[in-house]
Amino acid sequence: MKFIDEATIKIYAGDGGNGIATFRREKYEPMGGPSGGDGGRGGSVFFEADQNLNTLVDYRYTRTLKAQRGENGRSAECYGAKGEDLILRVPVGTVISDKATGDSYADLSHHGDRALLAKGGKGGLGNIHFKSSINRAPRQCTKGEPGEEFELYLELKVLADVGLLGMPNAGKSTFIRSVSAAKPKVADYPFTTLHPNLGVVRVGENQSFVIADIPGLIEGASEGAGLGHQFLRHLARTTILLHLVDIAPFDPAINPVDEARAIVNELKKYDELLYQKPRWLILNKIDMVEDVADKVKAFVKSFGWSGPVYSISAIKGVGCKELTYDIMTFIEENKKIQNEIVISE
Repeated sequence: MKFIDEATIKIYAGDGGNGIATFRREKYEPMGGPSGGDGGRGGSVFFEADQNLNTLVDYRYTRTLKAQRGENGRSAECYGAKGEDLILRVPVGTVISDKATGDSYADLSHHGDRALLAKGGKGGLGNIHFKSSINRAPRQCTKGEPGEEFELYLELKVLADVGLLGMPNAGKSTFIRSVSAAKPKVADYPFTTLHPNLGVVRVGENQSFVIADIPGLIEGASEGAGLGHQFLRHLARTTILLHLVDIAPFDPAINPVDEARAIVNELKKYDELLYQKPRWLILNKIDMVEDVADKVKAFVKSFGWSGPVYSISAIKGVGCKELTYDIMTFIEENKKIQNEIVISE
């Protein structure tokens, strides 16, 4: 299935049914009073988060969605039936906003979250409501109100604890294959990853975290070059970013330090908040270099890095286990801090 993480749709709530003007015509009441019933309310449009979905592809080709109209009123004071509500299921992590203004309407971040986006119109009134002491046979009735309509922008931001950053061919997909059960495509050419992949990393019996692998960034990504900038939104909810660097590139002309700086610059241009997230430096492919300690030390010095540094070989699993344990510890400590902040507020 093609991965779709954004869509634009138009939604229409159902119009209310019309009220009617009728009169009782029975055997012993040939000239009875008013008996027109009210119209039914139109159906509303709801969005609901469903953990069984992982793409917005259903809304890429079906752009217009309408709830059912309310039924018209009937004689004998019978009210019209309410229009059936339209429930649109979307992946967990979907953000819904107004296409024209950009105002956010809903952020469905948990399974079962539901949001009412368009209310159905009220039903019209039948002539029974217009009867009075001076108007015994009213012929007035009202039409149903139109339902709300909106043009919406749907944006999927996957829910992951850890996000992977890096140039194409840095080894991000190999790393996620090494530490989780996810099996993204791996090949010896750039841009192998064309859409985000999620993997669950199990550290202990009741300890696990979700890691997201997005297509690699290249220089100029914030201006639209390459694929990675389209998927940076998926890192917005992460707790920590892992910046993977290929420390042993095939092309001798490639400088790993320059590539690492390019990634950081693109991240800063794209989103300052994303740039401020905790970020660890992961030097990959140490199995392909000699004097690893010296190579790592020289890289860190040239890059001017003062944060956490890990050297791994994703393809052989060297250093990956220790890294996942440290990530789990960091995530748990961060959750404790966030809970304390919420309690203090």
